[in-house]
Parts: sequence; C-alpha cells; structure tokens
Amino acid sequence: MHDIYALDPRGDLPDALRDLLDDCPRELWAGRLPEDESTRFWLDRHRMFRMLLARMEEDVRAMADCGTLAEAPTDASAEAAIRAVRRDAAMLLNEVHGHRKIEDLHYFPRLAAFEPGLWAAFEMLDADHQALGLHLRELADAVSELVRGEPAGRDACIGRLQLRLQRFGSCLDRHLIDEEDIVLPILLRHGATLTD
Repeated sequence: MHDIYALDPRGDLPDALRDLLDDCPRELWAGRLPEDESTRFWLDRHRMFRMLLARMEEDVRAMADCGTLAEAPTDASAEAAIRAVRRDAAMLLNEVHGHRKIEDLHYFPRLAAFEPGLWAAFEMLDADHQALGLHLRELADAVSELVRGEPAGRDACIGRLQLRLQRFGSCLDRHLIDEEDIVLPILLRHGATLTD
C-alpha cells in the first residue's frame, strides 16, 4: 500500500483534501484571485519555475537531437548550450529553494491557521518540499556531470540529465498544481492575502 500523499506516485490531489477545491474550483478563480503583490509574486514564481524547467528540457532535448557535443566538443554552440543549461539550472535551484523556505516558514503556518481542518494538506506540501529537495540535488548533480564531463561521455550525461529533468518536472508540476489548489481556495474563502 502506498501513501496517497506521497509526491512521486500521486496522480491528483487526494480526495480527502479536495473539499475546499470542490467548493471553489479553478474555473471560478478568474477575476476573483487576490490582486495583492504577495499573491501575484507567489503565482509568478510558479510560472517562472515552469518556464525555466521547460527551457532546460528544450535545450537538453536539442543537445540530444543534434548530437554535436560528442562529435564536435569544441563547437562554440555546444558550449553555449551547456552554459545555458547550467545558468537555468542554477536559477531554478536557487529560486525553488528560496520559495520553499518562505512557504514553510511564513505562508503555510498562516494559511493553516485559517483552515485548521486542512493540517494534512500542509503536511503533504511539506513532504513534497522534502521530496523536491532530493530531486533538486539529483538534478544539480546531473547538470554538474554534464558541465564537468569529458566530451566523449557527454551523450550519456545528456541522457541522464533528460531523465532527471523529466522526473523532477513531473513532481514539480504535481506539487505546484496541488499547492495552488489548496492555497488559492483558502485565500478566496477568507478574503485573505499571503501577507495579511
């Protein structure tokens, strides 16, 4: 039996945590989301994570498709592609880490006080953050391996990085969707913002 709250095998927000979302589904959010800076900034961070991940996946896929890294290791375009992936990975790692810290220390305790019956939701999100931390370390290791790797072995490094990106992307997307499905209905129900 697996844990329904575990991030990797979780296919959707667990039924036990859907009450608030069922009362305030995404279709009703348009035009009702708090217009304060903190909520916009929080949602913008989620969009940025998705954009950085998509750009990294596209760059790594392009490297894998062209095969120039092993064939022409001194090619300036190959080195530029590696630098772009390293830059985006560093930004993603730093931003996700900082975002998790703010949520864990400030946002989640405050939101849990609005909805004490949803303690399991915030425990699940906290467990997600722990799992995402492990995925981030694996992703950082795979990027470092590509950057430091010998040109002849770069194709294998690219393959490993693609797998890490795919797994991290799947988990990150599941977490962000569930987090939004928990947090935004709380804000709407209570007419609150993240920093009230």
